[in-house]
Amino acid sequence: MADSDVAEARPATRREGAEHAQREESEAERADRRWNELMQEIRVAQTGVQILFGFLLSVAFTPAFGHLSHTNRLIYITTVVLGATATGALIAPVPFHRLISGRSIKAQAVRWAARLIFLGLALLVATLTSALFLILRVATHDGFVPWLVGSVVAWYLACWVALPLWARHRYTTVPEEPAG
Repeated sequence: MADSDVAEARPATRREGAEHAQREESEAERADRRWNELMQEIRVAQTGVQILFGFLLSVAFTPAFGHLSHTNRLIYITTVVLGATATGALIAPVPFHRLISGRSIKAQAVRWAARLIFLGLALLVATLTSALFLILRVATHDGFVPWLVGSVVAWYLACWVALPLWARHRYTTVPEEPAG
């Protein structure tokens, strides 16, 4: 890694420093490992969001689309735009890596890819929420739809945010600083 890259790199946290020492890996090896972990993580999300987005695009060409109310069409348009932005954010790490490859800035690329993935997942939740809301509005026309969608969103947040944060808090060990 070039001297300028080291100067720009964010200092490791105590936990990351402990993991680095425990694994006995160089900064470059650590960046490579973290990049590979990120790529494995987004494979599922990329596939899912691409299938959902493809489905959303096809809806406008069905006969039933012409019978949607103005409000439902606005919800549909919002859902498609959310799906497009989620797709873009979740695919972005690939061209990002292609364009910076060989520049000795993988540690920074890992941080940017992680941010894009987080943004993409947040947009995916919004897309799923909007799609579910539209489908249930069209299918049921009942007032309980917002409550049902809210419950599903709460489930997403419990699975995708609360549980990992709880596990992180519960099971992360940080080595104690040596006395003196």
